[in-house]
Order: sequence, then C-alpha cells, then structure tokens
Amino acid sequence: MIPEQWRTVALAPPTAWGGALGSGLLRSSPEDFIVDEMLGFAASGDGPHALLRVRKRGANTEWVARELARAVGCKPFEVGFAGLKDRNALTTQAFTVPRGKRPAEEFAGLKGEGYEVIEAAAHQRKLPRGALEGNRFDITVRELRADPAQVAQRLAAIAGGGVPNYFGPQRFGREAGNLEAVMRAAAALGQGGRRGRAPDQGFMLSAARGLVFNAVLAERVRQGSWNRLSPGDVANLDGRGSVFAVELPDAGLERRCAEMDLHPTAALPGAGEPLARGAALELEQAIAAQFPEAMAVIQSERMNAERRALRLRVRDLSWEYRDEMLRLQFALSAGSFATAVLREIIGSVAEE
Repeated sequence: MIPEQWRTVALAPPTAWGGALGSGLLRSSPEDFIVDEMLGFAASGDGPHALLRVRKRGANTEWVARELARAVGCKPFEVGFAGLKDRNALTTQAFTVPRGKRPAEEFAGLKGEGYEVIEAAAHQRKLPRGALEGNRFDITVRELRADPAQVAQRLAAIAGGGVPNYFGPQRFGREAGNLEAVMRAAAALGQGGRRGRAPDQGFMLSAARGLVFNAVLAERVRQGSWNRLSPGDVANLDGRGSVFAVELPDAGLERRCAEMDLHPTAALPGAGEPLARGAALELEQAIAAQFPEAMAVIQSERMNAERRALRLRVRDLSWEYRDEMLRLQFALSAGSFATAVLREIIGSVAEE
C-alpha cells in the first residue's frame, strides 16, 4: 500500500499562488488538450533516417512507434522519438525511422489508426530521448465557474513569476501504480532478495526520484523559497541543463533570478558528490530521509544524481475566459508538465 504522504507529495503538493479558483472539466475530447512538440532543429536533409512529423489523436507515443515500425518494416527499437506525449490529446511530435533505399518524402501521408505522418525529410541520426526544446500547449477547460477578475490576476502572476516545477501525475502512473512498483521493489530489497528488472523499470525509477524531488519542492513552496536563490543553492540557467553552485547570492544573481534567467534547483537523487551546500543540502538530505524505500531503490541502481529547476517559466501565456470555458495557450521547456500550470488555477481537474 502506498503511504498517504507519498500520495500527497505526488498528486497534491502545495500550490504557490493560492487556492484553486474553481473546478473544471479537462479533456472532454482530445481537441481540448493540444500539444505541439518543439524540436529546436530541422531535419539535416540527408542521411539513413527519415525524420517524421506525426499527428496523433487518442494514441500514446509508444503504440504509434510500434505501428510505424510495422508500417515501414523495421524493428521497434529502430524507431526514435524525443519524448512521450499524452494519449488523450491531439498532439504532433517527431519520430525517426530507417528509410532504407526509399526517399524520405515517401513516408509523408503514411497513416494508421490514431496517427498520420504530415511531414517527412531525410535525417542523419535516430532521434534520441530528450532531444527537444519543449512543447507548446493549447488547453481548454470547460465548466469552470470562477471570478473572471481572479482568473486574470492568477494568470498574470503565473506569466510573471512561473510555477513550481512539480513532476505531474503522469510520472507516477495510473492510480499511482509506479509508486506501488517502488514499494514492491523496496520490499524485495529489504528481504535480501534481488528485485530483478521489471518491464516498467525506467518508469518506476523515475517515479522514485520524482517523489523525492516533489517533496523537496513542496517544502520550498511552504517556506516561500522555491523562486529565489538561497545560500548553498545550485542554480540552473533557464531552458538549459547548465547548473552552478551559489555560495552566497549577490545582487546580480538575485536580479537574474527575479527576471527568471536563473532558477534554484533540487536534486534528483543518485550517486555522486552533492552540489548543494549548507542549509540547502541539509534540507534535501532531511527530506530524502523521509522516503527510505524510494531512496533504497534509487541507491540500488547506482544512478547518477542530477539537478532539476524548482521553478518553471511559462512562456507566451495567453488566455480567454468566457461562458465557463477557459482556453490557455503557452509553451514549456522540455521535461516539464502542463499540469504544473493547471493546478495553480483549478487544483484538481475532473477528466471525462
């Protein structure tokens, strides 16, 4: 059984900008949740692969990848994609497939249940995981009964100050199933056995690390320090993987943080010398100690520690609210979750 503390941290951590303004209905149809992947680069124009831009509706990424492999006659592992996209959504994302002797353009128009290739061009490399700049969202929330002035005020705060960069419910699986897998793996380790490698191993380990990260971020939100640099913090350059230690924030660093050019970070736990120092490190270690089962699973894998920004910048945010319908358009950097934005406005969201 998943501890209640785990459920709270994973599914209902504290918000930064106040309570929910109302409840609403999300994903009444896939067209209410539109996601466009932004790679940040174009096809190379030559090479052994075809870079495909695929529109999918009501289909998950891995299923589409298998269908593409079947359609073009390659092995499923030969299909590349940068990130996973929601099933109950209308999304466009990139895939690569080996093109063999066929011109890449021949793949345009390829379609199957729930997907269609809308663009194709030759490319040098198989698309690796994480090779994207971010995602652009167009989300409609229906049956939202809220004060329009409060909605505008909340969205202005989000546009100007960002939101806590929580891992969303997707990271923890349907009905938090990935966390149940963490508990089972920890129990096997505690009994002195080998837990083996499960088919969903990667999802389980990501959930364990996401749980501890969310817990640290939740405490920083409660302290009011999620959006500012503290002594001993590790800073992240907005939209990039670069991080550096901050022994003592000076006026220049504080200004850059206020402008959202820099963000404080927390650890995705793993092996290696911690980068944080002082009170920041003490907080991270104290929070991690509250999740011994998750930490045991992480440590058994000897995963390298990483850092993740505590704050998420919400770019190009625009909205329209009328007739109990809120339409939001915004862009987020790779690895972040639209649910982190939505929960700052409407809290728990009902889905059809």
